[in-house]
Amino acid sequence: MLGVVYAAFNKEPDLPRITHVPHWRLTIATAPVLIGGILILELLSSPLSSSVLAGNTNTSTSDRTSPPQNPATADTNQPTMEVAQSVMVTVELDFGSHSPSIADALREIERHYQPDDGVGGTFSILEAYGEPTTDGKLHISMHISSEKPGLAALVFRRTGASLWKTRIVAATHPPSSSFAGKDLSIMVDDGHGKPHLLDGSKNPTSILDAIVRDLEVPLRDFWPDGEEREVSFFHSACGCPVKVRMRRQGEKTVRTKEQPVIFPDDPAVAATIGRLMGW
Repeated sequence: MLGVVYAAFNKEPDLPRITHVPHWRLTIATAPVLIGGILILELLSSPLSSSVLAGNTNTSTSDRTSPPQNPATADTNQPTMEVAQSVMVTVELDFGSHSPSIADALREIERHYQPDDGVGGTFSILEAYGEPTTDGKLHISMHISSEKPGLAALVFRRTGASLWKTRIVAATHPPSSSFAGKDLSIMVDDGHGKPHLLDGSKNPTSILDAIVRDLEVPLRDFWPDGEEREVSFFHSACGCPVKVRMRRQGEKTVRTKEQPVIFPDDPAVAATIGRLMGW
């Protein structure tokens, strides 16, 4: 596939161990991950309860941890989407008198999965962004990739309200993106909107040491110090780009905007990107 990916970038022994792993060819087993005091495996792997599947917005904590319903007998009127597609879910959430940051708000949104094969998660939030509304709510948009067949839902933890639910079915045609899959690929534009693929197969410790594949030069020679560029990350079944504006600052990069929050459901990928970028 396009994108010779970064072979050993994720070999740090202290990186969290998760189920869906980064695509700088990580081989990582499953273990609990704490991010901001939240147990990620609890959020990312909770089975869909019968009340969530039925659309009950008064779901209690005990309901959410009940045994998963058989996918074949779940809500037959549920909308469907194929594997390797994406959807933007936009909602307005009421957090009371003070709206949290987007990163903190994501911790209040539970991911519920019921994969047909009983393993892993059925979708992944690739990025999220938003802002407070004039009436005190938080407007948040979440870019979601469908990863494997099964049931999927997002639930607002504070109220139990269902924000989104669908059945993900097997793809009937190959994904349109050549970056589809679970390998982490990175592209950097030339300052004029043309993106160039990076080759990190030599395991650089900094993104600036990665090679611009078609030009065969290190990124540090391609990206002048002080210039702002658009960097695109690919790490999903849909092969969708997650774009971030950043500026080179000496031997590291700095984001020029706080949003979007990137790869909140893949903390090891986010950690790898942060390490490469020098954040």
